[in-house]
Amino acid sequence: MDAVAALAPGSGLIAAACTALGLSRASLHRRQAFRRQPLAPVRRRPAPMRALVAQERQVVLNLLREPRFVDLAPAEVYACLLDQGLYLCSIRTMYRILAEHDEVRERRRQLRRPVYQKPELLAESPNQVWSWDITKLMGPVKWSYFYLYVIIDIFSRRIVAWQIADAESAALFKPMFDDAIVKHNVAPGQLTLHADRGGPMKAKATALLLADLGVTKSHSRPYTSNDNPFSESHFKTLKYRVLQKHGGSA
Repeated sequence: MDAVAALAPGSGLIAAACTALGLSRASLHRRQAFRRQPLAPVRRRPAPMRALVAQERQVVLNLLREPRFVDLAPAEVYACLLDQGLYLCSIRTMYRILAEHDEVRERRRQLRRPVYQKPELLAESPNQVWSWDITKLMGPVKWSYFYLYVIIDIFSRRIVAWQIADAESAALFKPMFDDAIVKHNVAPGQLTLHADRGGPMKAKATALLLADLGVTKSHSRPYTSNDNPFSESHFKTLKYRVLQKHGGSA
């Protein structure tokens, strides 16, 4: 349409062009007339005569911030003030005043908890963090089991100690852990031992043993099965390969 409007008026070309393009000449001339009109200046809307002045708006804001009204919506504040025979402004004006100060939200001071971060163990060298667990192994006959104790260094995934027993007990763990400490020459205050919340792991005998050796104990969070992934992944690999060897499936 802009190209048609550029044609010289009165030459007859405008009518021919509109016919060829299927345009209405009335629409073309109406648009040209609209463009020739000067744009009217934007006038500021005058303030209403009953608008609150700055001092009155501050009085309303201070009232909304009072402890008795801070947890109430403007509609509730408005009703309470009317019960007291006091009218300051409309509910909508209260909302406008609050919006000007970014307070159209929860206006009470509330505890903001930090973003929770999952705890994780970090080892920068060998013999800093060990992980241990106990798993069941099927015995030679039905309903018979053996218990595999394994301690892993999470830095290198090295098996620092292991044993197979016929019971799950903190008393059986003590000599194995003592031998591992002596074998790897672990100094007091150097090692952190991580485990889940099984019975032998939380036993008093285990806690006293770690305290005597200067080892820091660490446990998984309650009801969180993936907080000891090092031992669990090792047992998964161990049992999967055993089943694969015997023609089973995981």
